[in-house]
This record gives sequence, C-alpha cells and structure tokens, in this order.
Amino acid sequence: DGMNVLFIVVDDLRPVLGCYGDKLVKSPNIDQLASQSMVFSNAYAQQAVCAPSRVSFLTGRRPDTTRLYDFYSYWRVHAGNYSTLPQYFKENGYVTLSVGKVFHPGVSSNYSDDYPYSWSIPPFHPSAEKHENDKTCRGKDGKLYANLVCPVNVTEMPGGTLPDIQSTEEAIRLLNIMKTSRQKFFLAVGYHKPHIPLRYPQEFLKLYPLENITLAPDPWVPKKLPPVAYNPWMDIRQRDDVEALNVSFPYGPLPEDFQRQIRQSYYAAVSYLDVQVGLLLNALDNVGLSNNTIVVFTADHGWSLGEHGEWAKYSNFDVATRVPLMFYVPGMTTSPVSQGAKVFPYLDPFSHVGGSAPQGQSKKVVELVSLFPTLADLAGLQVPPVCPETSFGVELCTEGPSLVHYFNVSEGKVQEGKGGCDNTARCFNEEPAAFSQYPRPADTPQWNSDKPKLKDIRIMGYSMRTIDYRYTLWVHFDPNNFSADFEDVHAGELYMMENDPNQDYNIYNNTSHGWFFKKLLD
Repeated sequence: DGMNVLFIVVDDLRPVLGCYGDKLVKSPNIDQLASQSMVFSNAYAQQAVCAPSRVSFLTGRRPDTTRLYDFYSYWRVHAGNYSTLPQYFKENGYVTLSVGKVFHPGVSSNYSDDYPYSWSIPPFHPSAEKHENDKTCRGKDGKLYANLVCPVNVTEMPGGTLPDIQSTEEAIRLLNIMKTSRQKFFLAVGYHKPHIPLRYPQEFLKLYPLENITLAPDPWVPKKLPPVAYNPWMDIRQRDDVEALNVSFPYGPLPEDFQRQIRQSYYAAVSYLDVQVGLLLNALDNVGLSNNTIVVFTADHGWSLGEHGEWAKYSNFDVATRVPLMFYVPGMTTSPVSQGAKVFPYLDPFSHVGGSAPQGQSKKVVELVSLFPTLADLAGLQVPPVCPETSFGVELCTEGPSLVHYFNVSEGKVQEGKGGCDNTARCFNEEPAAFSQYPRPADTPQWNSDKPKLKDIRIMGYSMRTIDYRYTLWVHFDPNNFSADFEDVHAGELYMMENDPNQDYNIYNNTSHGWFFKKLLD
C-alpha cells in the first residue's frame, strides 16, 4: 500500500525485446526490468491505432464504449464522463504527472491531455516534438528530407536534441522533486519511438549491420486474406524516401533492400528507446524510490514490419495488436527491496552482453483494458467495479478484470491463476480471450482504409484472440447509431495458432460452420 506508480507507455512498440525471445534486438534495460517483473507474453490492445487504444486503456473501456475509433472526438462529451486511470489515482491522493505522449494529443483528449481531470499539473510535451515531421533527414545527396528511415546526428537537430531525450530529462527532474516532496505520485511517461518517422541517433545503426537483418517470415499478402482486412499503409507512402520508390497501390510490395532498411531502423529505434528507459529507471534507483514504486511498461499497439505485406498498425493481426506488458512490484514480483538498493543499474546496449529472463511470466491472454483495475489493485486502492453491459451513464467502472490473480509468484515460478474466469472475463470454456477491433470505410483497400473518420466507417472488424486461435468477423457498421450488425457479415478470418503462428492461412471459408462457429459468434 502507498506505493508510487511509474507508468511507461511506448508508441507502436511490438514485443521485439530480448525478454520476449527476440534474438536480434539489443534491449538490456527493458530486459532487466522484465527480470524483476511479472511479464505477460500474450497481451493485446483493443484497437491498433494511437488515440482509440490510449483512450481505451486509460479509461478501462472498449472502443465501442468510448465511441472513439478515429482521432476526432472527446469521450467525456461524445460518449460518457468516464473516469480515467490517472484521475482515479489523483482522486485517491496521488500527485499525477504526465510527460510526453500519454494521451493522444488533440481533440481526443480535449486539447489538454485531459487536464485537469487526469493530471495535477499541466502535462509536459517536449519542444522538439514539433520537428518530428520536418525535413531533418540527410539524404545521400546531402539535402534534407522528411524520410521514413531517418538516422540523425543529434547535434544537428533543432535544439540539439530529440523528443524522447527531452521526455527522459523531464521525468528525471520530476522524480527528483517528488523524492523531497514526500507525496505519493503517479508519473506517466510516454515515449514516441519506434513510431514513424524512424528518427533516432545514428550511432544505433551500428548495433544492426544490414547483413544481419532478415525480411519478415511472411512478406507477402496472404492468398485468402479478405481485401477488407488489408490496410495500404498510406502514412509511410507519404514519406519522401518511400514516395521516391513509386510503389504500386494498395499492395506494393516495397523493394527488398528497403524492407531490410525499415526493419533495421525499427530495431535501432527500439535500442534508442531502451537507453531512455534505462536512464529513467536508473534515476528511480538514484532517488531511492525503487523500493516503493510500481513500474508498468507497455505500448499502445504493435506495428507490422512487412508481415502480410504490410508496414503499419491499422489491422487485427497479432503484429499490430500484441504489446509488451510487464509489472514490477517491489516485494511481490521481487523479494523485498531495501531502501536505496540498486535494482536498475544502467546497461549500455553497445557493450552489454547477455539477456535476462523474466522474473515471472504468464502466457494467459490478457487485454490492455485490464490495466486500470490491475494498477488500482496493486496500489491497494479499491478496484473499480466491473461495468454493466451498457455503461454510458456510469462514470467509474472497467470492462476488464484485474490481472493480479495471475501474479501468484512462488519460488520464482509463476503459478497460473486458477481464478479470474468469471463472467466479466467473458470466458469460453474457461479460456480467456482478448478482443480487438478495427474499422474500415469499404470492402477493398482505398486511400482512407488505414484511418477512416467515424462518418466514413461502414464495416467493423471484431477480432477475438485466444491461446489457440484468432477469429475475426468483418460486419456491417452504422456510424450514426454506433451499431454493428452481426447478421451482415462481409468477411471472416480464422487462424489456428498451433500450425499457423504468423496468421497466414485463413481457414474461415474451408471450415464447416458448425457448433464451434456458433459458440464463437455468441
């Protein structure tokens, strides 16, 4: 009880991390955090795009309840006056602080990152953020471009810095203030990279020689993929370096050498992120707060690195919806930590060798909508009630259960929680499922298929992931009354994980639609 919370959320980070079994990446600081944490290896976002995902996990409600599927409405006005995770901590006596990209900026958080409801002081945004899409990438000809692949010399950047570096500095400054103030705090730190453009300090390229970079295991568009499920990655097509390649619309493909460069830069951006996380956690040690601060690390969604011929989020595949999720809880995921102990010494990715295994790992399928109740539970606050079926008028409730029953750590091994499969977790034969969804404007890929505005949505793809399968239905959707018609199915997808872990062979149409499908449809 009375623990602080450090909540780290990363933009577009799929679990390419050593602690998730990736052999290529150098992520020693995040791996070190994992070695002291409860790590969920099957955690999923509720929609694979920034604003809807963030509003969903920060309110603990699904996109059908926030009614945010794009970037252009504020839930308190448009759906219901739902309490947020930081607001709940603030109302329970915490100082709540936001640094970097936590809420998605703009209309969807009322142009204020939901201040003053969610935060004790106005949120901090790095000044270098405004240059993210400027022409700051030096081309082979020496000229500056707005590229997708953008390793830079930081000293040449406007202000001599990058947004995530500034966010780390500000978060460390706030930790030093909180150390002396003796008040409990909830500090949220939102990192931009590896979100596009892949703009990061150029020295990180050295960690990933191009000859070590492979293509995606399935860099083609699957034969039986319904066209409605595909998204044409418009945002990267608009970058100068991709535009110059004159790639055909909507399916591409990108030239293989450029595919390797994107993958190389994504990995380099992850190592750059790892350094920021390492500096932040080391500062937590230095101010003597590692023994009474819960640390959560997650992302708003993933990003497809060429799988299924896609380069983006905007889909229901695992590569877009699966995220890292870990909880460091002193005395619970680790043995009790003494005051001033060094839990997170900074590790240099350029010299550090060897990974560290997660302290505890759960393979249970979980959702980001469970973040709110889980953190309340871990901090000893009253867990908000589970939402009723329709909850537009309910200010405080969550649509996901707390995950704390999976934390039962004994002798370093994690016992899979037996409980937790009541009606709230919507269980199917006691098997938890994660639900994600994605809207489309049409049955075939078009210019706005990635990010349709609410008024243009005609189809909603509802997707259900269990340990054994991913099942997706693309159904008619009416944006005027937010209703999905499951009688009007435009397309379906079914992938069996055991023999198709990459979700390349859709068997929806060659499976007899017997009791199994009836059960799934319910």
